Amino acid sequence: MSVHDDDTLDLDQWSQRLTQALQILDLKVDTREILELAERASGAVAPGAGALTTFYVGYAAALDAAASRTGRTPDQAVRDAAGTARRLAEDGAHGGQDSIGWAATGQ
Repeated sequence: MSVHDDDTLDLDQWSQRLTQALQILDLKVDTREILELAERASGAVAPGAGALTTFYVGYAAALDAAASRTGRTPDQAVRDAAGTARRLAEDGAHGGQDSIGWAATGQ
């Protein structure tokens, strides 16, 4: 097993333990996708942007799922919020859709 495999195993185990401790057992999130999003935001904006981005994505997804505005599952809400964050990160700290409005993003 390589170091990368050890890291992946550790993160998968941590994710499972954390979701159990937080009582969000029905949520299945692609760990690699979340890590890639954090890495992309950190690279495009600043090192701390990854942590903030993943927090906000989770929060937005939770609000969406709790409000049942769209009837999407929690997994779909996470994917949608992550997609919005990913698109914003493509433009870095000073670009993005905010210059033309956010009407199509559910805000």
